[in-house]
Amino acid sequence: MIPRDFFTQDPVVCARALVGAELIWGACRGIVVECEAYSSVGDPASHTFTRPSARAFIAAHPAGTAYVYFNYGMHWMLNVLVKGRVDGFVLLRSIEPTRGLAAMMRRRGGRSGRELTGGPGRLSAALGVTGRDHGRDFCSSARRGFVARDTRDELEIIADGRIGISRAKEFPWRFSIAGNPFVSVAPKKTKPRK
Repeated sequence: MIPRDFFTQDPVVCARALVGAELIWGACRGIVVECEAYSSVGDPASHTFTRPSARAFIAAHPAGTAYVYFNYGMHWMLNVLVKGRVDGFVLLRSIEPTRGLAAMMRRRGGRSGRELTGGPGRLSAALGVTGRDHGRDFCSSARRGFVARDTRDELEIIADGRIGISRAKEFPWRFSIAGNPFVSVAPKKTKPRK
């Protein structure tokens, strides 16, 4: 399991490093193929910019805690809290399922591929994430957490502008595996960011 100290680094660094890790959520698992960083400093798209409750959450919880919120009254969004030199969140945008596919498909009405987990709302629905998971610790249980990718795996990771937001979308803080069919929206850029 990825230990807590992994989440004590800059949100942008952490987001990029989470691509290729395996997310464990109960009986379901999937490779993180897309995620976005949100910073508590200088990021008008971050919840910390306008929500005192988000700033209070950061103050009250350790790095590696799930930050779950309901977006537009429609979808739960699953994030992980990062507390380093700069605090923030990493939004999990998409996974490629590796275990529990039948359960995920049942929760998503039989959908498959990108329609199953390609996007943060779809991902959360497929895993059964709800507001009850807000504050859950990703670092204290083998049932909820991340397994680091094998460092021998060569991944082409693309950095691109964030999507689904209206402010600071030009920040190149969305990271995805090039060509992966589960990525919610194909990146505009084609160069890997090292």
